[in-house]
Amino acid sequence: MLVHIANVLNPEQLAHFRQQLNADHAPWVDGRVTAGHQGAHVKQNQQIAENSELARELGTIVLAALERHPLFISAALPHRVYPPMFNRYQGGMHFGNHVDGAVRLLPGSGEKIRTDLSATLFLAPPDSYDGGELLVEDTYGTQTVKLPAGDMILYPASSLHRVNPVTRGTRLACFFWVQSMIRDDGQRTVLFDLDNAVQRLTATSADEASRVKLTGCYHNLLRMWSEV
Repeated sequence: MLVHIANVLNPEQLAHFRQQLNADHAPWVDGRVTAGHQGAHVKQNQQIAENSELARELGTIVLAALERHPLFISAALPHRVYPPMFNRYQGGMHFGNHVDGAVRLLPGSGEKIRTDLSATLFLAPPDSYDGGELLVEDTYGTQTVKLPAGDMILYPASSLHRVNPVTRGTRLACFFWVQSMIRDDGQRTVLFDLDNAVQRLTATSADEASRVKLTGCYHNLLRMWSEV
């Protein structure tokens, strides 16, 4: 399931992010420093040093925005979120076909997080750079993603995916992983569809008894499948 989540960041936040990320003192490093064995051979980009003050400051803003975004909560059913990271592609940089590692170590904690979902939050306007499309292979073929600044795509971390070379301008993005309360993508999809149906019934003031019954089904399935 691929979910497009619009307006995660507002224009003022985006302007602040781009100002900070484009500053001369921004701590950009080779993106391969966090790549696993598979990714290191096909990854060519830069990212903000993971332990830098800038990464923590901007990451905190992203997490606060996601906590208030009902579509993200409904689609991800988040249990734990890896601290957001930031990358850029320019001058032909790209990231070849790869699957994200199944488990990542949380920085400074010694704890591990299972990567059920991958997220890319676009920070640069799509007309400011050429190329840089995120291509995700799913059940229905290859999906091409290049979203407006401030929008995010959420997709299974088990998906084969890549980033096309950027041939003009600079592609700035935030990326991170989510450990969901629901490990299985098919079960998450069922719950997401059911939640959307309940919300539509609520918005239209339709059959109250049916809405209550469906809400109960949603929570009973969540209780049955949740690993929390």
